[in-house]
Amino acid sequence: MQEEMRVVSQKSIARNIFEIVLKGDITQEMKTPGQFVHIRIGNNSEFMLRRPISICSVDQTAHTLTCLYRAEGKGTTALSTLKTNDTVNILAPLGHGFPVDAAKNTALLIGGGIGVPPLYELSKQLNARGIKTIHVLGFQSKEDMFYLEQFSQLGETHVATVDGSFGTQGFVTDVIQALPKNYDTFYTCGPIVMIKAIESTLPETPGYVSLEERMGCGIGACYACVCKADNEEGYVKICTDGPVFEKGALNL
Repeated sequence: MQEEMRVVSQKSIARNIFEIVLKGDITQEMKTPGQFVHIRIGNNSEFMLRRPISICSVDQTAHTLTCLYRAEGKGTTALSTLKTNDTVNILAPLGHGFPVDAAKNTALLIGGGIGVPPLYELSKQLNARGIKTIHVLGFQSKEDMFYLEQFSQLGETHVATVDGSFGTQGFVTDVIQALPKNYDTFYTCGPIVMIKAIESTLPETPGYVSLEERMGCGIGACYACVCKADNEEGYVKICTDGPVFEKGALNL
């Protein structure tokens, strides 16, 4: 579906990280955590490709969508300048999200950097089903952290920073290794190097991974986001087959 959504608010919440809240009827179709939206930024030919941004939170009563993103290129930097009542063209919801019914009693949610946002809606929905959530969030530095309070309201929350400026110094795997294994399922989103390390750290735990890959068309036509996989074709398209996959399904 496609819609011109209205900007309700936008603010900076960490170093180069922005929170944008959009309003529109398309939110009624956003029911699965882990899906993403494709945003068209203006009508400038400079931004011909839409920008894929994960869905952080949805309020279907208020018809609002919250997205968190890093402003690092021309497109997302232009997006960060939008003000209240500006409009953006949204194509959504796209992709296959996290299976919330996979967790039985306790779920471990692991996010790295800009891979953290989609885990927030996932945690909300797991909580609503009576599933306990444990969060492990990884950032480069204290200046890069966001949504700690929001995650803490949903469950036990641990933080790792590479430079040691907050929480455990190191990586999310350092935190995971120190935790009691009282969870039955894990969900993770972040860079491939992090996902590979998590799969090695939790070889016996069922899990689902969401990949951070640059996507172009968002509908599987451009082949910009293919990833090797153990299937008949030998590959998957992150945008249409994912972005969420069962642990071990991809050749990372």
